[in-house]
Amino acid sequence: MKKFLTFTVIILGLLGVAGYAVWHFGTNIASEKIMEKVESTLDDEKLAEVKSYIENDSKVQEIVREAANTDPDTLPFQTKEEATRVLIKKVGVNRLLDIQEQAQNGSINQEELLSEIEGKLSEDEISALKYVLYKELNK
Repeated sequence: MKKFLTFTVIILGLLGVAGYAVWHFGTNIASEKIMEKVESTLDDEKLAEVKSYIENDSKVQEIVREAANTDPDTLPFQTKEEATRVLIKKVGVNRLLDIQEQAQNGSINQEELLSEIEGKLSEDEISALKYVLYKELNK
């Protein structure tokens, strides 16, 4: 009986470690695939268009200025890979892809998108996203 219990505990422990590894590496793989897809759809012309939009939108400029004054040490993440991982965990890959498609089609407006994202992320995570945006724009 003692051997069976020990064997069961070991198997459950290994399954737990394997599950965590699959979840952790799975989100890494998913975040890499999303970043590849986004980068492949953004050629230099589209990137220039996005930067032009950002420079001409006062709300986005306010976000960028706010992020410039943020202390990165207080944020839960600081890189686009970590940001992608958090978005995948909180929003989900399928929903992110749906949002991307809706944004390209024009079937989702800015307010709807912001309210959905703000509903799923904490204030610190939103500040971290703003910081990552600021950092990526000023590369």
